[in-house]
Amino acid sequence: MRKQVAQLTAQLHEPDRAAEEVRITRTTLLGLPDPGPPAPPAPKLPDHPAYQQIMAVFTAADHPLRARQVCEAMDLAVAPNNINNVRLKLKRLAGRGILTETEPGLFTQPRP
Repeated sequence: MRKQVAQLTAQLHEPDRAAEEVRITRTTLLGLPDPGPPAPPAPKLPDHPAYQQIMAVFTAADHPLRARQVCEAMDLAVAPNNINNVRLKLKRLAGRGILTETEPGLFTQPRP
């Protein structure tokens, strides 16, 4: 009979012990800092080699550039066709968030 009373007493104390563990876990979790929202994925650069060259020009530049300046830095002939092609690529990079257009026709890399 005493053995059964001891077993029943142990069984009665088990939920109290489990509730205490849950309380401690809750307190610990509430004390952790909020991780905040996840960072957005980095924009993907198009595969064409011209985009690699354009990004190399912007990496070396310390100021915003226009399409004509990018053509000159890439050693392309400064012809309307080349300038327009580079401008379209710059607009595409700006649309993807890789570059920013600070004013019409003036592009730069976004600063963190």
